[in-house]
Amino acid sequence: ADLEVVADRLGLDDLVVVGLSGGGPYALGASRVLGDRVRAVGVLGGVAPTVGADAVGGGAVGLARRFSPLVRPLRLPLGVGLTGAVRLLRPAASTAIGAYARLSPEADRELLNRPEFKAMFLDDLLNGSRKQLSAPLADLVLFGRHWGFELAEVGAPVRWWHGDADNIVPFEHGRHVVEHLPDAELYELAGRSHLGGLGVGPDVLEVLVDVADR
Repeated sequence: ADLEVVADRLGLDDLVVVGLSGGGPYALGASRVLGDRVRAVGVLGGVAPTVGADAVGGGAVGLARRFSPLVRPLRLPLGVGLTGAVRLLRPAASTAIGAYARLSPEADRELLNRPEFKAMFLDDLLNGSRKQLSAPLADLVLFGRHWGFELAEVGAPVRWWHGDADNIVPFEHGRHVVEHLPDAELYELAGRSHLGGLGVGPDVLEVLVDVADR
């Protein structure tokens, strides 16, 4: 509904929506709510439902369902605590990203070592946390609930990119969601982990524009 307000204000009649990771459910939900106005949906390493007819277990998001009753009442104080931790670690942020890169598959390591991508992640980490890290915790609570729609209700064509070495959202979760969507195709990113979709941005946009123009 918020996206509809923004699109109306900007005078956008047709939309192509892309969601990365936890943004996947929001992109699919946009199609469910806005109907034919969403011409195509792209999902990059998106999470799968943990509740309802389309639910799948396991993965990091599967833990959200288990721990959401604990996170819900503690979300605000946890957000304040995490924000403080990030501020303390600010001087070591670049080193931390470098360490994460060394633990990632080769394809993701190459991506994280590119200066423009490293700068983007640093900006996300340092500036995105200025108003507390309660938003990611709110997402964890939401991912432990029913999305409010079933995958069969998503009318737009969906194109899904997922790394086969994803250590956060398992590749099989992507395959599971694609199998339950009415019109969807899965693009397997060989050797890539959770950030794999960011490395094929031009391809994603080219595919989605082609689908939307049909």
